[in-house]
Amino acid sequence: MMLELKDVHVYYGKSYILQGVTLGVKTGEVLGMVGRNGVGKTTTLRTIFGLARAKAGTIKFQGQEITRMPAHQIPRLGIGYVPQGRRIFPKLTTMENIMTAVVSGRLDQKLLEEVYDYFPRLEERSRQAGGTLSGGEQQMLAMARAMIANPRLLILDEPTEGLMPLMVETIRKSIQRLNTEKGVTVLLVEQNLDTVLKVCGRVSILEKGVLKYTETVDKLDRTKLLAHLGV
Repeated sequence: MMLELKDVHVYYGKSYILQGVTLGVKTGEVLGMVGRNGVGKTTTLRTIFGLARAKAGTIKFQGQEITRMPAHQIPRLGIGYVPQGRRIFPKLTTMENIMTAVVSGRLDQKLLEEVYDYFPRLEERSRQAGGTLSGGEQQMLAMARAMIANPRLLILDEPTEGLMPLMVETIRKSIQRLNTEKGVTVLLVEQNLDTVLKVCGRVSILEKGVLKYTETVDKLDRTKLLAHLGV
């Protein structure tokens, strides 16, 4: 396993959010995590990345425990994070936004060319302020910012949320390319079931802070999936 969560418990104040989550992400796979709003999907990702703290349980990345590692150190291990809502810096240019994620202190031009190959529009808008980009372009920028650090594991939180169908397809294909061409392992939280079923090899269902069900897409019980999602 590239990433392992074992019996992870997380509280926000007195609210008991994650109630013993155990999850494994295999090296080289795309694992989808789905569930209703408010069940703890984003909290799970934030806990992996050190932005929320586990009260109990362990998190390991490639065998190394990272449960209480400072958040700023985690990207250096090879973990990229695309948060929900993009979270780009609106007053910085596209290029400056990308540069904020350079962990080595020096921009790798080859990696930048790869990013622009995935998202040519960002090269065209390299001097444009992030806040003036369209929603789809901002999502591309959020992904580019994570990609520039050349992660082995990419964590994505609702990357197609609010996007037009054409942009959804662009994001979907970029995830598939990263996985198949560069071997990047992906943990994807996504409400768009069509994207989940087309991109992911396995799907996990989170319900009320507990991981209820994990199965490969080809063996997935669609009735059970829709029942858990309330669709």
